[in-house]
Amino acid sequence: MSPASTKASTVVGADASVPAADSRVSPGGPGYRRMSFALFLAGVATFALLYSTQALLPLISGEFGVAASDASWTVAAATGGLALFVLPMSALSERFGRRAVMTASLAVAVTLGLLVPLAPSLGVLIALRALQGAALAGLPASATAYLAEEVSPKALVTAIGLFVAGNSVGGMSGRVITGWVAQEWGWRVAVGVIGVIAVACAVAFRLLLPAPKHFKAGSLRPRVLGRTVRGHLSNPLLCRLYAIGALFMTVFGGVYTVIGYRLTEAPFSLPQGVIGSIFLVYLVGTVSASTAGRLVGRLGRRGALYAAGGTTAAGLLLSLAGSLPLVLLGLVLITGGFFAGHAVASSAVSKTATHGRAQASALYQSAYYIGSSAGSTVGAIAFHAGGWAGTVGVGLLAVLGVVTITVFGTRAARLQRRQLATAA
Repeated sequence: MSPASTKASTVVGADASVPAADSRVSPGGPGYRRMSFALFLAGVATFALLYSTQALLPLISGEFGVAASDASWTVAAATGGLALFVLPMSALSERFGRRAVMTASLAVAVTLGLLVPLAPSLGVLIALRALQGAALAGLPASATAYLAEEVSPKALVTAIGLFVAGNSVGGMSGRVITGWVAQEWGWRVAVGVIGVIAVACAVAFRLLLPAPKHFKAGSLRPRVLGRTVRGHLSNPLLCRLYAIGALFMTVFGGVYTVIGYRLTEAPFSLPQGVIGSIFLVYLVGTVSASTAGRLVGRLGRRGALYAAGGTTAAGLLLSLAGSLPLVLLGLVLITGGFFAGHAVASSAVSKTATHGRAQASALYQSAYYIGSSAGSTVGAIAFHAGGWAGTVGVGLLAVLGVVTITVFGTRAARLQRRQLATAA
């Protein structure tokens, strides 16, 4: 049942019901484009900063004399920091407002982004990245909660898809830019450039994002927060969506953490700039995320998840080829499948939660980024032990988990329908 139909409060501790759906912003309505573009830029800044070192891992390994599994912690620490702090940040957004928390989070994250290039050692670099991830935690859950409150339910999947598309553009541009800049001036200058770009995105975001009209401040009381979190974790559908997001991100984190190492080795032996350009395939993710609403309309939520999982698995298998064009095609399929699956699962969380949407989204984001940290670390370990085939094996296991959970959900839904029909 959609939040609009229940008219339940979207805020922890708030007694007022959600405003009628026709009072919220719809595509073509006043403020929709500004809102979408502002959150698109927030997504760009978030992913550009969060994964700013991922395409540069071979260079970081070379400078500090460490293995891939050690350098991968510059990615895992950032995503892990985000995963740990996204729930507390979502609670702050319930009390102080989505826009205020997103603005503060971006301000701290971009400041740290300008300090990261100055790190004197790998340990300091990892620590700064962990802090940066913790600061960025205020963005994802607050953004989806903001959209759920301000956008009409029928347009929610599309709106969240645009935010996810901003993530894909940030991830792509960050990696492409760092690849070419690092080839000429090293990884430190490359990360600094991303910091400057993120500053520009943060300023534009704050200037463009409309003030919320439907937000009502909630409570920061731990008991209220704990009760809300327990309620979400006792919802089987939400738990399945959290697991699906984590598993999809395990695939994606592992693949894109390790791909740079594979492409620097024979038979490819590509230079850093060309490896960075490989991330242009993120454009596929931009398209698949922004069209996720239409995919759900045609196939249903579970049908869309099956399609996303199958596409991701096909890409993983294709990437085993020794031909660069086939590897690139495999990355296209992996990227398209991942972003479609992520957009479908994250929007389903916002629709399923009838109260405490910020906490529901925060739990999803926490699971999602735990999956990213696990994928980055386990994928690198698997690559060290068994080469690219090891990383692909980890990814296929994660996709199998997505399919298994979706099958279980399909059967549970059928059983529930039968029980309701019998009772009637």
